[in-house]
Amino acid sequence: MSWETTRSASAAERMNAHEARQRLEHERNSRLAQLRAIEESANGGQEADDLLSAQKTALKLALKDIEAAFGRLDGGSYGSCEDCAKPIPVERLEILPYARCCVPCQQRAG
Repeated sequence: MSWETTRSASAAERMNAHEARQRLEHERNSRLAQLRAIEESANGGQEADDLLSAQKTALKLALKDIEAAFGRLDGGSYGSCEDCAKPIPVERLEILPYARCCVPCQQRAG
């Protein structure tokens, strides 16, 4: 059973697999563009290098999360919280399409 059929929202409120894939592709392309821009920027001293390194690390983590979301989408578990297994609200997935958890579980994880 796909994540779409387990959702309690109406069809108008539900994000279909195609929409989810488009959002994930947009997120991935945005992060890759940001990463390329950082890598192409000139050195600006140690403080700037530290900031760029932190940004690169965050972008690489986001890309890893996006790729994992593609795996969940292909595997049929996309849209379900990895901790409590309840559906992740579509509003959260619209904002953060690679979300692994619902907000309460994410807050508990810290």
